[in-house]
Amino acid sequence: MDNITDRLPSVWGEKYVRLRASYQKLLDKSTPHLYARWALCYVLVFVFLLRIFFSEGWYVVCYTHAIYMLSLFLQFLSPKFDPSLEQQQQDELVEDGLQGVDIEDNDEFRPFIRRLPEFKFWIKATQASLLALICSFIPLLDIPVFWPILLMYFVVLFSLTMKRQIQHMIKYHYIPFDLGKAKYNRGAK
Repeated sequence: MDNITDRLPSVWGEKYVRLRASYQKLLDKSTPHLYARWALCYVLVFVFLLRIFFSEGWYVVCYTHAIYMLSLFLQFLSPKFDPSLEQQQQDELVEDGLQGVDIEDNDEFRPFIRRLPEFKFWIKATQASLLALICSFIPLLDIPVFWPILLMYFVVLFSLTMKRQIQHMIKYHYIPFDLGKAKYNRGAK
């Protein structure tokens, strides 16, 4: 005869596997719907900000959410392979006298590969916004702070990090967006 405690972990494990499979199926279906996915994320952020505004609290949760979103955005703007490291490796080769060995031609086409792809950016931003919204209903996380200081600190942090990121983009000649790039039709001959 089966003992109920022997079956319990397998039952929960099966439910977890089924839940995980349905979650993955939902993600797979949402992949081609770029604007709808981001609209959902923006609605979550907007509802969260409304909650913060009308409740006049949870400013630390809001600040933490903003810092995390800034971190995600910077990863989204950054290339997967840092050009400054490649430049440093080339400089070391020149110093070692191996100038002509395995140095790539600068005219070669290299596509921009993001450190954080758009879909993963959306998933993490949506999950963070949902978690922040849930945290805004937990009274223990409503830590009293003077919110203008947090806002001012975030604005300074945002402007300094974006300035550094833009300088990095200019120095290593990469643009993380499709602005001004040629677009080709798939069906055109």
